[in-house]
Amino acid sequence: MKNKKGKNTTERQTEIQQIKKTLLQQRSALLTDADVSKAKIPENNNLTELGDQASAEIDLNFSLRLKGRERQLLKKIDTALEKIENGTYGICEACGKEIDIKRLQARPVTTMCIECKTEQEEEEKLRER
Repeated sequence: MKNKKGKNTTERQTEIQQIKKTLLQQRSALLTDADVSKAKIPENNNLTELGDQASAEIDLNFSLRLKGRERQLLKKIDTALEKIENGTYGICEACGKEIDIKRLQARPVTTMCIECKTEQEEEEKLRER
């Protein structure tokens, strides 16, 4: 059976399984990095200089902000993996059409086809004005 782009369903499923492997590797790397980072958070109780305390707090806040982004990415990865398992991965949440496999390979956590994502971004730009 062929989809609209001329690829057969089996070929698409093989490519989605490759994407799944990539997502699992990314997830593992994020979790490993989080463990390493958590172990590196210093105890600031012994900093006596006000400047040292401020600098350490700025570093910690920056690190936590990065971790927040990583936490969001981890949620998106988990959602993508769940969709792969239940057979809904690669379907645009806005229009219901298949997302092009090249888009999925470039951005595995995407939930929208390029047309819908472009439209969404244009609407956001208009609201910002």
